[in-house]
Amino acid sequence: MPSESELLVVCLCAEWCGVCREYRARFEEVQGRLAGVRFRWIDIEDEADLVDPVAVDDFPTVLILRDSTPVFFGTVRPQAEALERLVRDRLAGAGPAAAIHQDVADLALRLRVG
Repeated sequence: MPSESELLVVCLCAEWCGVCREYRARFEEVQGRLAGVRFRWIDIEDEADLVDPVAVDDFPTVLILRDSTPVFFGTVRPQAEALERLVRDRLAGAGPAAAIHQDVADLALRLRVG
């Protein structure tokens, strides 16, 4: 089973989005419960140079990396329980369920370097 230190959970949101503003507290709540997992909040407009050209169509969008390899990328329900279940599944070795687009893989590399 992968160790928690190998996971990075990234939320791609925007400050102007009301759902994102409300979700941030839930994201941080899960972060507090999974202390060994790294979490990062990225505002897609403030950090557009980092995120582009990844298309974020809905919020909140979550990217989970294991050793810089994307194992999940998609929109999640804005609930702490949904995020925690998703992260715990990845800790247990689940994912990726589908092919990850090259733009997302490139973002993963930029996050590792940055």
